[in-house]
Amino acid sequence: SLVIMASEQARMVAALEEMQMRDSLRTFNGLVERCFCECVTGFRSKSLTETENKCVTTCAEKYFTHARRVGQRFGELSQKQQEELMKQMQGK
Repeated sequence: SLVIMASEQARMVAALEEMQMRDSLRTFNGLVERCFCECVTGFRSKSLTETENKCVTTCAEKYFTHARRVGQRFGELSQKQQEELMKQMQGK
């Protein structure tokens, strides 16, 4: 029974790590798309203008602040679910 629980736990950890990787990629892709579309207005130069650079910096800061808040909320909900699962397992 302990072997089954350990293998199930390992499977759940692997699934969680995969979800976190996908979420990180989604966050990064969303950041690039949003900030590029919002901030980059010209293609005459290889580098960003001062205005574009400031816009991208501000956009990225806002995006990461939002992503951090969502992540914190997800963590809170995940912890609550884990606690409920542990209570159910102890009750069996």
